[in-house]
Amino acid sequence: MRLYLAVTDSQWFRYLSQLEPPAEDINFWQPRGTQGFKVLPVGGPFLFKLKAPDNAIGGVGWFSSYTRLPLNMAWEVFQERNGCAHFPEFRDKIQNYRRRFGDTSVNPQIGCIILTDPVFFQPEDWIELPPDWKPSIVQGKSYDTSTAIGKELWSKIAYKLQKYRWFDRPVEEKSQLVREPVEAEYRDVLARVRVGQGTFRTLITDAYQRRCSITGEKTLPALEAAHIKPYAASGPHRTSNGLLLRSDIHRLYDSGYLTVTKDYRVEVSRRIKEEFENGKEYYRFHGKSLLILPEQLADQPEQQYIEWHNNHVYAG
Repeated sequence: MRLYLAVTDSQWFRYLSQLEPPAEDINFWQPRGTQGFKVLPVGGPFLFKLKAPDNAIGGVGWFSSYTRLPLNMAWEVFQERNGCAHFPEFRDKIQNYRRRFGDTSVNPQIGCIILTDPVFFQPEDWIELPPDWKPSIVQGKSYDTSTAIGKELWSKIAYKLQKYRWFDRPVEEKSQLVREPVEAEYRDVLARVRVGQGTFRTLITDAYQRRCSITGEKTLPALEAAHIKPYAASGPHRTSNGLLLRSDIHRLYDSGYLTVTKDYRVEVSRRIKEEFENGKEYYRFHGKSLLILPEQLADQPEQQYIEWHNNHVYAG
């Protein structure tokens, strides 16, 4: 299994470690975000290497995805889980970094390494750095449990997770993060990782190519990640339980005026016309197939969730 030890801003770390309730997911942002992030597979452990004078490993998050978002949308999705108390503080940090490169954009695109279900260790549980860590490392270093150093590093992380009662959590049978074959002991850890709302939103946004699945709308601020089976009704934060919808379509979907059938066709309720004497804009989608579906079969809407929405929400 691969791990990544990332140089981490101590102020960002301390702010997030003190959030109450604890953060469900966080944004390890990149001010410019031009280089992307391809070091870890989905679910890979992302370790927080604190800067001097701490020089220790302070915790771990689980890599969910990498995306680029406008500055204001990164705040809208993650808010204080960006490591700042207020948007002006977050904006100023990003813009100060970018000015060093001559960029004065008001609302720039930034890189977002999205980590879910982070664990922040108490100072007494911080872990010493691996023997091959060099002070000259600027961003981070990858490790693999197939090597002696990587295996030892993971064993220390696993020991801390045990201390923080990680293994007392229930196992999710179909984890969003277990995507490729991993050894049994690592799969056992990843199956306990909980995916947060912000993670769900960004996964859905990118899986649907940043376009409304029904209308094809591409204006990002107008798009919302919809649960097919609501989270409040035990619907999981899983890509296969989501659709990317334009905001007005989302409201109609959640209110039962519109649904998607098991063959991925749109069905619009007669109630729109009966109750509001309107609906021409929406009836033109009736009977049409979804315009956009995720490329990965595992990310496409699951039949069980579609059936639940048809039976419990939609009123034709």
